[in-house]
Amino acid sequence: MNEKSATARGLIHDVRRRFEDVGLADADQDSRILVMELLGLSHTDLVLRGDRAVSDENLSRVEQAVLRRLAREPVYRILGSREFYGLELKLSSGTLEPRPDTEVLVDAVLPYLRNTIARQGRAEIVDLGTGTGAIALALIADCSDARAVGVDISEDALKTAAANAAALGLGARFATRVGPWFAQTSESFDIIVSNPPYIRTEVMADLEPEVANHDPAAALDGGPDGLDAYRAIAKDASAHLKPEGIVGLEIGYDQHDEVKQVFEQAGFFLVEARRDHGGRDRVLIFSAKRD
Repeated sequence: MNEKSATARGLIHDVRRRFEDVGLADADQDSRILVMELLGLSHTDLVLRGDRAVSDENLSRVEQAVLRRLAREPVYRILGSREFYGLELKLSSGTLEPRPDTEVLVDAVLPYLRNTIARQGRAEIVDLGTGTGAIALALIADCSDARAVGVDISEDALKTAAANAAALGLGARFATRVGPWFAQTSESFDIIVSNPPYIRTEVMADLEPEVANHDPAAALDGGPDGLDAYRAIAKDASAHLKPEGIVGLEIGYDQHDEVKQVFEQAGFFLVEARRDHGGRDRVLIFSAKRD
């Protein structure tokens, strides 16, 4: 870092320029998030204290983080955690980084969860491919009468999800289970949710380095047509869904019709579809019976 980077504001400027020089798409946002988080600064702090000197120790910490970002490691992987639906979630090598589009799934499922609790006083959720626990934890954080089981094939992911639940004070209402899918889960649930792998295998090689080199492949690769996980879930979902229960799924932007067909063939009916913040198909909600 040069002398102009001795303040937080100058540091952000310098880091942004370095990110722009190598063509990082979100150079401005990435530089602000990285520097402010590492220095523990809020936006107000930056306005009021942005011209204060940054210690040599903090300069070194920022420099190490910048080098990692220049090597195409995602910002939140470097920081080790990411906020999702207002919850701070730790990341690990066995988890996907939860992304804002997945919050659309939480938004879509919450009314059904609240109605279930209003009707029967409690609700049971299973989150298939739970990763950090993001979806399940966001749901039970909102509804104190809900409990969830997070299922994953990755032991690392299950440990991370359990640790996130404990840190958020939700550990008593969140349990983990080894997958795949319902293989070791015999119970029935009011709500089945999943953000499963849905990228076609042939596309995996073309993913950006931030995804290809840092997100676990098993959480991304959905098979030749991207639908393997949906078929697996649809095949067994009805045996694990309570009366009046729903299945909520994140999908790829071009998979609406295909996933709808998979679940209709398994005896489900589409009750709601939602688009993400970019206007692309993102969430489908199914019921096992007609309204």
